[in-house]
Amino acid sequence: MPDHPQHEDAELHEGERLQKILAALGWGSRRVCEDLIIEERVTVNNEIAILGRRVDPLVDLICVDGAPVGARPDFVYYLLNKPQGVICSASDPQGRETVIDLVPSEPRVFSVGRLDFDTEGLLLLTNDGVLTQFLTHPSQGVEKEYLVMLYGSPRLSDKALRKLRIGVELEDGVTAPAKVSQRSDNTVTVVIHEGRNRQVRRMFEAIGEEVERLVRVRIGPLMDSKLKPGVWRDLTLAERKSLSEFMSKSSRR
Repeated sequence: MPDHPQHEDAELHEGERLQKILAALGWGSRRVCEDLIIEERVTVNNEIAILGRRVDPLVDLICVDGAPVGARPDFVYYLLNKPQGVICSASDPQGRETVIDLVPSEPRVFSVGRLDFDTEGLLLLTNDGVLTQFLTHPSQGVEKEYLVMLYGSPRLSDKALRKLRIGVELEDGVTAPAKVSQRSDNTVTVVIHEGRNRQVRRMFEAIGEEVERLVRVRIGPLMDSKLKPGVWRDLTLAERKSLSEFMSKSSRR
């Protein structure tokens, strides 16, 4: 099939041809994907796409019939409220329960990032490798929000809050600036965009405080205060779109 007349202009853009990306993501053969574009069912950054346009799926928001390309039929997206005492692993030699045990066994999924054994809260599991790479890559700076409950009823001093906000010295280097606010005498909200091992707990240890309970309540644009521990659900279409839009905006910063 001949390319669209505007194909030569599209060659100037960096990235792969749109029909090739769609085919690689499972939307059909190259010919089928070309037809989707010709029928004006595909948009790139909310504009109707042309045949031969070059795109970068980590930068551009690509939708078919209004749904992001990640919403293809064989991709699944589970939002789980991980309970305390469950590990973020596909299996465990010690026989402990894993997050994979809490969601359907087929298709095979992986956790996007990790929460340690004692940490609770939101965890995304998917078989979408592009989304996983984006959300876990340090350069993207995806925010994760936590509720931190401390032993006793300490109210952090202004000095302690300031240390957490500007960065504290850990054995693997100074942490990036964090958003920190005191919610009550023993509860603090912390928003970070790094993914170091046990980072939030170690941040509080560095200022002389011990964490009693740690709950992740947000991953980028994803939140659900009603999801009970141990329960999972599929992401809604609106949430999948919000993730795609988030990816596009973040990559263009």
